Amino acid sequence: MNWLKSWFFPVVFICIALASCSLFTKEQPAPVYDVRSAVVVSPQKIPPAILAGVGDRVNAAINATVRTEAYPRVVLTIRIMSVEKGQGFDKSRNVAKVSIDAASVDDGSVIAVSSFEITSFSGSPEAADEILAEDIAARIRSAFSLRAGRA
Repeated sequence: MNWLKSWFFPVVFICIALASCSLFTKEQPAPVYDVRSAVVVSPQKIPPAILAGVGDRVNAAINATVRTEAYPRVVLTIRIMSVEKGQGFDKSRNVAKVSIDAASVDDGSVIAVSSFEITSFSGSPEAADEILAEDIAARIRSAFSLRAGRA
């Protein structure tokens, strides 16, 4: 039992020292793109209010964003893969799966790909599409460093 006590504190000390070293590592900044336009498509039947809402909000954010430095110019293709509405116990949870391709304006090659899942909550089914569209657009604005614009 004494050998356990004699090894326990040095091992804990080494673990704490290694964990504190990770605080000093710097995260690489995410790449920034000069987004020129966006198009929203869907392989499934998605409510038009969601498609139009995301497109209007993202394009308004693109127009509101001014870049002072030169970044790679891209065009976004936003694919809303699926939408599930009325999930959960109280039927207020809505989930959307989204995939984004950023294609170069110069040669058309895809230089960035992103996908994510958004969960939003809405008390009324009438407002669910608009809330989900805003949540998707907000995530895209955040990912591509776009300013919020008026849709």
